[in-house]
Amino acid sequence: MRRTSDAGLRREARAMRERVIALARHRSLRDPVAASCANLELTPPQIHALLWLGHDGPLTMGELARRVAVTEKTVTGIVDRLERDGHLKRERDAEDRRLVRARLTAGGEQLFRRIDADIEDRITALLGALDLDDRKALTRILDKLVARLAAPEEGGRR
Repeated sequence: MRRTSDAGLRREARAMRERVIALARHRSLRDPVAASCANLELTPPQIHALLWLGHDGPLTMGELARRVAVTEKTVTGIVDRLERDGHLKRERDAEDRRLVRARLTAGGEQLFRRIDADIEDRITALLGALDLDDRKALTRILDKLVARLAAPEEGGRR
């Protein structure tokens, strides 16, 4: 990956941050997960846990903690509440009984589909503010960013 000067890259990062903040000031453009929280009486970490489990299937507590960006102790509390409310269940790994995976229940799967559809609706509305060429450019840039972040490190740097 080509490297921009540190000072130039920092200026670009600050400018990007300001643009994201400007977008966030518009209520209709806020984090689509946050809107689901109030409607469903769930916390953002609970919704993120449901989304990860819905998209990726059963995850160990450690994997789920990393995806939700919380500690394993915190994810235990999140899973406790979601399990209590019937949205997921814990299962011991058949080969390594020390591993515990969280899995959506049928009710959790329904809730995931509802949240995911709401997020898709909000992203659709957001993309509707752009013309076709801009949507294609945004998609191309996001695809490139995902590919570069997923690529193994080259020569010790990314």
